[in-house]
Amino acid sequence: MSAVKEPADSVDARHLLLTVQNAGDKKCKLYRYPLVRLGDGRTTAPVIEESDPDPGVPVTLAPGEEAYAGLLVNGPMDEYEAKSITLTLQGRRPGSNAGGPIDVPMPVETLYANDFQRVTYWTTAPGYALDFIMSK
Repeated sequence: MSAVKEPADSVDARHLLLTVQNAGDKKCKLYRYPLVRLGDGRTTAPVIEESDPDPGVPVTLAPGEEAYAGLLVNGPMDEYEAKSITLTLQGRRPGSNAGGPIDVPMPVETLYANDFQRVTYWTTAPGYALDFIMSK
């Protein structure tokens, strides 16, 4: 699991690309989108509904393959400092979790987040995920 800022040379970390890799020896499925919390945020980032590339179909990863989700960290509102990213994978049933929270390494020391944050559905194309957050 990793998070990098996009573009890589940007001064702030407003747009992040989240990457998950299947480190197992069997295929795995990713359902819907990651449940992401920044810092001590009380809620998870809402999803950008139109980012679902194939509604209702999970992303299947073979061993070693990667999937991506875009995360818009902030918008034109009051900001708070976030020193952590926590991600939970969704289970097969909507509202269920596939395991516990995962601490994602920070791409910068501090993120400046707010209630405008949004996340995309999982996809195997990083550019597709970024398209939905880079224009915001």
